Amino acid sequence: MNKRYGNKNIRKIENDYVRTADRQMEKLTKRKIGLRRRLTTFFIIASVVIVSLISTLYNQNQRLSEKEAEKEKMLAELQEMKEEQERLKLQIKKLEDDEYIAKLARKEYFLSDDGEIIFTIPKDERDKDKDKEEDHNDE
Repeated sequence: MNKRYGNKNIRKIENDYVRTADRQMEKLTKRKIGLRRRLTTFFIIASVVIVSLISTLYNQNQRLSEKEAEKEKMLAELQEMKEEQERLKLQIKKLEDDEYIAKLARKEYFLSDDGEIIFTIPKDERDKDKDKEEDHNDE
């Protein structure tokens, strides 16, 4: 008990008031220790929760950006499919025309009507490119 005063030559007064004051000091010290433990525990738990929330937020942002990139890719693919569908619809309309079918059969398969003779004339490169463009435009 003399440690409280730091000097062994000083003696502590022994009475009810001092004992009550010592008990109150001990209670206050225990309270402070308990408060520190509770606050430390609270901050550790709060830190774990905050770190897990930040991690979840980061992962969700990553997933969102991946899904947005996938969405853009799918929209581009959808646009390509719509263009292909329009081209095929136009091709179907053309194939319903007998004249177009006859022209296509003559050109691709060298078919002819009775009494018709088909001649193929060699073309230079510029004419071939021009014919390819016309074929593409016909479709």
